Amino acid sequence: MDWLFDGITEWMKQFLTDGIMASFASIFGYVNDQVADIAVQVGQTPEGWNSGVFSMVRNLSETVVLPIAGMILTFVLCYELIQLIIEKNNLQDFDTFNIYKWIFKTFVAVYILTNTFNIVMAVFDMAQSVINASAGLITGSTDLGSPAMMTALEATLVDMEIGELIGVWLQIQLIGFAMFVMSIIIFIVVVGRMLEIYLTVSVAPIPLSTMVNREWSGVGNNYLKALLAVAFQGFLIMVCVAIYSVLVGSIVDAANIHIAIWTVVGYTTLLCTLLLKSGGLAKTIFLAS
Repeated sequence: MDWLFDGITEWMKQFLTDGIMASFASIFGYVNDQVADIAVQVGQTPEGWNSGVFSMVRNLSETVVLPIAGMILTFVLCYELIQLIIEKNNLQDFDTFNIYKWIFKTFVAVYILTNTFNIVMAVFDMAQSVINASAGLITGSTDLGSPAMMTALEATLVDMEIGELIGVWLQIQLIGFAMFVMSIIIFIVVVGRMLEIYLTVSVAPIPLSTMVNREWSGVGNNYLKALLAVAFQGFLIMVCVAIYSVLVGSIVDAANIHIAIWTVVGYTTLLCTLLLKSGGLAKTIFLAS
């Protein structure tokens, strides 16, 4: 009967080993897809990411928001003219140069308002060139589950007993769920940034209409800071991916399967944490409130 017991034992060990390896492959594959998609998503301009959404946002901005911005600009320019006239001794010491200065400010304000989308897209084009350049400098692989690592894990699993294999299989199921949640977080951060860009761009004419007045210019200045922050958040995301690629490269050296498993979880958790903080860090750098 020993031969029957040994046969069943070997079959169970092989069954658990195959199940664990398949679970590893599926976990790694899903996370690899999400991480690889980061560079693709972040490396696109707002127009290139989804031309349909971009066209809708631009149409809304130019047909709905721009007229409102025009009324705000009219009020701001009238307010500016009154300030210039009464600035010196309450009309007693009027300088005609103020009129020319007001005309120049009006020209600049109208030019900014009529070219709002070109100005906004220029900011993103500048940030995009930096992001694309940084993508070319990421030389490490972001793929989990390299052939060398999978071979080492399989060799370790073959030497384990059934009890240990069951324990590893249970860990894999728990980790699989955690990695699935983290892959969703990665998706939300990357796609959420693009949606935030569209929302920011859609109202661009209103804050830019306040740029010519000293008291109101804070609205426009803060908007430009927020615009730069969300644009260069993509660069910070690429830095996160670069750090992740370096850390992932060290997992191949993990001889203990438990260390390898939890190292994968730790590095992926670190990546999610950095991605979640990238937006706030970008706003801190550009002093955007």
